[in-house]
Amino acid sequence: MTEQNSPAAGKEDPKPKSGAPGQLQIELDEATAQGAYVNFMIVGHTDAEFTMDFIYVQPHQPKGKVRFRVITAPSHAKRMLSALDENIRKYEASFGPVKASDVPEKKIGFSQT
Repeated sequence: MTEQNSPAAGKEDPKPKSGAPGQLQIELDEATAQGAYVNFMIVGHTDAEFTMDFIYVQPHQPKGKVRFRVITAPSHAKRMLSALDENIRKYEASFGPVKASDVPEKKIGFSQT
């Protein structure tokens, strides 16, 4: 699998580089590098921030689990949207159109654990 890194999202090559002054060094530990599969997302916002919950819903199960939550500023959320759009266009140019999933018809609620 090939991953496209886009500076618009603030993502850099995870391998540290000794480089120019002002270059952002990003650490990626092994556990984080494993990632987490998600197949559902809920987005909310206030005037100051966007909250994105990334969720895994098991097939044929009545509930899902939030794998992680991202809270960010509106300006960064817009840069993330731009980076994702750019990478989807590149993906489709290489592999063909992506069919969007249907929106689930079930009512969604949160439970506290």
